[in-house]
Amino acid sequence: MAGMQRQEKLRGGGAAATALPFFLLLIMVSHQLVSADRFTVGDSKGWNPNVNYTVWEDKHKPFHVGDWLVFYYQSGMADVVQVNEAGYNKCDASNPISNYSKGRSYAFEFNHTGRYYFICSRGYCYGGMRLAIAVEHLPPPSPPPSSLKDSSAAPCRLLALTASLLAAALLPFHL
Repeated sequence: MAGMQRQEKLRGGGAAATALPFFLLLIMVSHQLVSADRFTVGDSKGWNPNVNYTVWEDKHKPFHVGDWLVFYYQSGMADVVQVNEAGYNKCDASNPISNYSKGRSYAFEFNHTGRYYFICSRGYCYGGMRLAIAVEHLPPPSPPPSSLKDSSAAPCRLLALTASLLAAALLPFHL
């Protein structure tokens, strides 16, 4: 009987040891949250003629690295062409950076800071179906509000939270 209790304790310790890295990872990740937003180009009007995309861009900026643009359009009637600034200004899709015309939607992720330019190459660019977006780095997270004047208490609270979570994770294995 004592041997079986010892085996159960060893198995419980093994499970606790397996759970420990998971909870430590969870704690680390929860403090490094990254925000990415998804924007539907043109909102409910989509990627279509007769939409003022300059007003749309002003309404939704700032845009950050990691954000997504989703273009919804009518298949066969429109496309999404990423161009450089000259191509944007002249509505010229002859040297595209990327070109997408399949299906009815296209999702694009901003992977670096800078200016991005999109046009429709089916003639609608001249009527305003084009979009220029400036992308910035995501600002650092603002510090949480603290009711304590001593900022050295923050690491102690984090340590207490970590210890509580660890104890809660390990408790079921030692009962």
